[in-house]
Amino acid sequence: MIRPSAGFWAGKRVLLTGHTGFKGSWAAVWLSRLGARVTGLSLAPDQTPALFDLAGVGGLVESVIVDLRDAAAVERALAGREFDLVLHMAAQPIVRASIEDPIGTFASNVMGTAHLLQALRGQAALKACLCITSDKVYANAETGRAFVETDALGGKDPYSASKAASEIVVQSFARSFFDRAGVPVATARGGNVIGGGDFSRDRLVADIVRAGASQGATVLRHPEATRPWQHVLDCVAGYLVYLERLATDPQAPRALNFGPRPGGPEVTVGELATRAVEALGARPWVHEPDPDSLEAKSLGIDAGQARRVLGFESRLDAPVAVEWTMDWYRRQADGEDALALVQAQITRYEEF
Repeated sequence: MIRPSAGFWAGKRVLLTGHTGFKGSWAAVWLSRLGARVTGLSLAPDQTPALFDLAGVGGLVESVIVDLRDAAAVERALAGREFDLVLHMAAQPIVRASIEDPIGTFASNVMGTAHLLQALRGQAALKACLCITSDKVYANAETGRAFVETDALGGKDPYSASKAASEIVVQSFARSFFDRAGVPVATARGGNVIGGGDFSRDRLVADIVRAGASQGATVLRHPEATRPWQHVLDCVAGYLVYLERLATDPQAPRALNFGPRPGGPEVTVGELATRAVEALGARPWVHEPDPDSLEAKSLGIDAGQARRVLGFESRLDAPVAVEWTMDWYRRQADGEDALALVQAQITRYEEF
């Protein structure tokens, strides 16, 4: 299957938002390896530890700490800088955090996207922009059917709704401004991502790692829930391949799903957690139901269009993704260098 191309990325001026986050850090390392000249735009890491710090990502890219909710600050940060490509990953990504702070979530995910796109209108050299949303942008009636790109948008919790709303913001800016300038602006809807270096709150693997370190048990709210699990490298690879196509093909679609290979088995939260705790040698998880939770019980996305259009599909199924993820955490906890571990897994993925 197709891979991100060093021949394409070498020397490209890339604006990467969210570079201090989990997925953003992996993207920053990979883009740097490919020879891109990366400028990161984001808030400072909001957790300790953070992969951005552990892997020294700030030494690989030009790191600009900016709050995308501040339109004037975004304009100032971009002033005097020219970019060929933009990968917009910055977001408030946690469902439960969105319930605690819905206004802040909408400000980050909707207005932050609008502020960025407004500032990018002055980029004369821009070739393409890809905005990352979520598998949760779809109106989910819990039927168990995997969503395709033409399904209706929606969201019953603030996170999902904010990501669906950001899809509409992107479409409106594209049709009102960027299409006229011949600059493709699109969205990518990624599945539930796991991988080494995620220390975020309320993330399954991160919770398992923390519980293992404290010799406690991981608490699952919905072990029966299904999710479109994918390794961070599959997710980031899809984004990069898609952005390459947007920059070279005016007919490329303006929204694509990225998730597990079509036709693969559904994996529940409980099944994935069991594999993870066994791989880490941690205590078995326990179930503590949350009757007030708004999280979807069934969620799947159909990534078939990415395979048909881009020739891209995920390579690592859920068991392999768990193996790679827990191996990263075990080795990092044993003292191995975080950046070296990220680099080694990128190399392994490229050769997979």
